[in-house]
Amino acid sequence: MASITQTRTHSGHNHGHAGHHHHHHHDNVYLTSQNKNDAGVRITRIGLYSNLGMAVAKGIGGYAFNSQAMVADAIHSVTDLASDILTLATISWSLKPPTDRFPTGFGKIESLGSLGVSSMLLFGGLWMGYGSLLTLYGHFFLDPAAAAELASHAHGHGHEHGSTLPSLHAAWLAAGTVAIKEWLYRATMKVARERKSSVLASNAIHHRVDSLTGIVTLAVILGANFFQHAAWLDPVGGLLISLMVVKAGAENTLDALFELADRGLDNEVKSSIRKQVQKATSSISEGHNIELHDISGIKSGQNYLVDLEVAVPGAWTVEDVREVEDTIRATVGSKVRGVRRIRVRFLPREGSNIPKFDEFIAGDVSPRSSPEPDTDEESHRHNGDGAGRKSK
Repeated sequence: MASITQTRTHSGHNHGHAGHHHHHHHDNVYLTSQNKNDAGVRITRIGLYSNLGMAVAKGIGGYAFNSQAMVADAIHSVTDLASDILTLATISWSLKPPTDRFPTGFGKIESLGSLGVSSMLLFGGLWMGYGSLLTLYGHFFLDPAAAAELASHAHGHGHEHGSTLPSLHAAWLAAGTVAIKEWLYRATMKVARERKSSVLASNAIHHRVDSLTGIVTLAVILGANFFQHAAWLDPVGGLLISLMVVKAGAENTLDALFELADRGLDNEVKSSIRKQVQKATSSISEGHNIELHDISGIKSGQNYLVDLEVAVPGAWTVEDVREVEDTIRATVGSKVRGVRRIRVRFLPREGSNIPKFDEFIAGDVSPRSSPEPDTDEESHRHNGDGAGRKSK
C-alpha cells in the first residue's frame, strides 16, 4: 500500500483543494455571464439581441406595411426577451460554489428558471389556442361585425384584411425573421445538447416556436394578397402552432419538475461515470481490489451530484481509501461533463451485501411518537447544555 500513499502525495493535495473547480472550469464557464466568448453565453446573448432587433423591426414593419399579423408577431418576440434574460440570470446563479446554507450548490436555480421558461411556453400556447378557437368560431358562426369584435377581445388585435391589404414588403421581413430564428434554434440546441443544459434547450424551443409563428405570419401576408376570403387561414395556423407550443411546454415543464423532485441520473451519464471510475482504479497499484458497486445521484441544473458505493479490502486504512476517492474524483471530474460533486461511500469487500438505500432511516424509527427530546444525562453530554435547556 506504500505506492498508493506515494501517489496521494502527488495528486491528493491538488484535487482536495482546487481540483474540483479546476476540472469543471472549462466545461461550465460557457454559461457564466462574465465570459462573453464562450458558446452558451454567446448564443444566448445573440438570441437576446436578435429578439430585441426583430421585435423592433416587426413592430415598425407591421405598422408601416399594414400587417396586424406582423405586429402580433412582434409582441410574441418581446416574450422571448424575457426568456433570454431569465436564461442568463439562472445560468450565472447555478454555477456559484456551494455555501453552508446551500451545501449542494445553486444548480436548482437553473431548474427553477427552466420551469419558468417552460411554463411561459405552456400557458402562452394555451392562450394562443384559445384566441384562435374564438376567432374561428367568430369567422364561421357570427356575422362580420360580431366576429371582428370577438377577435379584438380574444387577441387585442384582429386579422382583418379588408380594403387595406398588408404590403408584400412585409413578406420579405417575415421570411428574414424565420431564417434568423431557425438558425438561432439550431445553434442554441446544439450547445444545449453538448452541455446538457435544460434551460438552454427550453430557450432553443422558444426560437423554433417563434420561427413557426413567423411562417404563419408569412402565409397570412401572402394569402391575403393572393387569395380571396382567406382570413380563416390565420386562426387555423395559430391553432396548429399553439398545439405544438403546448406539447413542447408540457414536456419541458415535466422535465423541470422531475429535476426539482430529484429524479436520479439517466443511464447514459451513469455509463460514462462507470467507465471513468474503471480507468481511475486501473491507475492505482492495487486497483484490482477495488469494485464499484453502485452509482446514484441527481441532476441539479446543469450539474450532476454523484454518489458512488465502492468496495475495498477491509484491511485498507483511511489514508488508502482517501487516495482512491481523490483519484476517482479527479478522473471523473475531468472527463464527465457536468459532474460537480462526487461523494464516495466505502464498503468492505469481505462483508455481506448491503441493501440499497440502507442509509435512510426506517419510517418506524421516528421521534414523532415522542416529540420532546430525550433529557437524560447522556443526552446532555452529547447534545450540550443548549439542548438540555431547550427540553426543560
